[in-house]
Amino acid sequence: MEVRRFLGACLLVSAAWQFVFQAAVLADDGEKQGARLLDAGRLEKFVDELPDMPVLRGYGVGEGGMLVAGELTVGMYDTTWKFHRDLPATRVFAFGTSKETATVPGPTIFATRGVPTHITWTNHLPPRHFLPWDSSLATARPRTGVPTVVHLHGGVQQSTSDGHSMAWFTSGFSATGPHFSSPSYSYPNEQPPGNLWYHDHAMGLTRVNILAGLLGAYRVSDPAAEAKLGIPTGGGEFDRNLVLFDRDFTRDGALFMNATGNNPTVHPQWQPEYFGSVVVVNGKAWPFLRVRRRRYRFRILNASNARFFKLSLSGGLRFVHVGSDSVYLAKPVVTDEFLLAPSEMADVVVDFAETATTSGAVVLRSDAPAPYPGDPGEKADTVAVMKFVVSRKPEHDPSSVPAVLMPQYPKPDVQEAVLTRRIAMYEYTKNGTDEPTHLYLNGRAYTDPVTETPREGTSELWEVINLTDDNHPLHVHLAVFAALEQRSLRSVDEFRECMRGSASGGAGGRNDAEACGLRRHLAGGRRHAVPRQERGWKNVFKVRPSTVTTLLVRFRPLEERSGRFPFDVTAGPGYVYHCHILDHEDNEMMRPMKIVR
Repeated sequence: MEVRRFLGACLLVSAAWQFVFQAAVLADDGEKQGARLLDAGRLEKFVDELPDMPVLRGYGVGEGGMLVAGELTVGMYDTTWKFHRDLPATRVFAFGTSKETATVPGPTIFATRGVPTHITWTNHLPPRHFLPWDSSLATARPRTGVPTVVHLHGGVQQSTSDGHSMAWFTSGFSATGPHFSSPSYSYPNEQPPGNLWYHDHAMGLTRVNILAGLLGAYRVSDPAAEAKLGIPTGGGEFDRNLVLFDRDFTRDGALFMNATGNNPTVHPQWQPEYFGSVVVVNGKAWPFLRVRRRRYRFRILNASNARFFKLSLSGGLRFVHVGSDSVYLAKPVVTDEFLLAPSEMADVVVDFAETATTSGAVVLRSDAPAPYPGDPGEKADTVAVMKFVVSRKPEHDPSSVPAVLMPQYPKPDVQEAVLTRRIAMYEYTKNGTDEPTHLYLNGRAYTDPVTETPREGTSELWEVINLTDDNHPLHVHLAVFAALEQRSLRSVDEFRECMRGSASGGAGGRNDAEACGLRRHLAGGRRHAVPRQERGWKNVFKVRPSTVTTLLVRFRPLEERSGRFPFDVTAGPGYVYHCHILDHEDNEMMRPMKIVR
């Protein structure tokens, strides 16, 4: 597997200068890219306390205390944020109800099941981006302004409110994407209680805008159903969101994103994955949290561009998983460690009364290779994520974890599938090198005609064929899915060459798994168990390299017997599915999808 930690200051050859000129117009990065990269080892860990992000209520209260639809206006602002005690304030793009209250991550939005939330997203960003913006990608290209559009990840909403990548807009609507209709979105919240998040989704700019700070957590609650469980809920001291991501900084505190691509004659600035050396939780580098000797609930989101976290706790503590992505599990699952891909969410309970440490400190840590899964046999260093400072005083804990959580959701049933689709993942490289130039699904560009047209009210089997060396977290908008199995391909090089056909350096190719003998290449292949905490309904799943992953994808509400969504799924620009490594998604590892009736 090629190692992608290219941070050198390469000189661009003349063939790339036309792209450099365009990038200079679109990004105001010159003053920062010349600054020296911060040595992360110089930052002292565990000096900043974990902050709670501001809370916005996604509902109103009417007569008699009845909950009514919420009306919010949330802006995107050019502001500063303090990531560490010893770093100067950092320029960021941030969500908030005003520039003065904007935070990274943005405010946590609390919604209630069945009560709509209406949000008007406003763009107050400057004429130019402060991070490198590679205009050689298939990206939004306004003459001025920073394009943004907000996607509610895990949300069940009409495509006009889904944050389509081509529905972007700039400040003052000086430029808009071809699918833009309105900055006001409606979220029905007609879905099971669980964890979501919102983030920028502009075409070709998602990795840059999220890196700049445009992300935040969103919850859908069902107070009556969740109160019966006994686990901490409703927010507050014992029920917290943890938003994890990695960043690099220059010595003057600025966010750093390398301005030189791994293939600068093809893409002057794009690199296959972004990895930062500083781990940030809720906007603070390696923070600490004082906790009592009792149960806490942590809703953990990996909001990194490309970094996987394999999380564990010191002090002999374990995680009790109660949910995965946006859906509760049927039963709790206990783990010592677990792997969290970019955009994936884990809902866990940790009981600090069980710690065996005498120091009063428990460290949340990670030891996943970057990029993941790394070279065979590669052993990653263990890095700190944050620290919990545990009180020595015992106390009564009124919370509990039940033996059963939400068993009412339907169990995955292969017999429901009306058809089987095959989705092949390809990575293309520049001739004569192993440096990637772009990534496609089924050998097609994002702008190629729609080929996936699921019917509302049905389920489909998707056989996802990963022909690359990377683990790709696959995300499907609108739908939930269950991972049924993963099997390794045998003689994968032979199969890959057949699938790519004459398209070794570009799009197209044969892309015919049947003709290339898929079943023969799967025969005798190793079966990889789906982790127990990931056997429920999800919206992101980690597709191992050189495997075929079988997903049962549900294009109907999880609990609605009619099979219909509470809105017209055929209206608007449609939905998408994509790899959620942001650098891959931005370089066309994304495809459109239209739901039909």
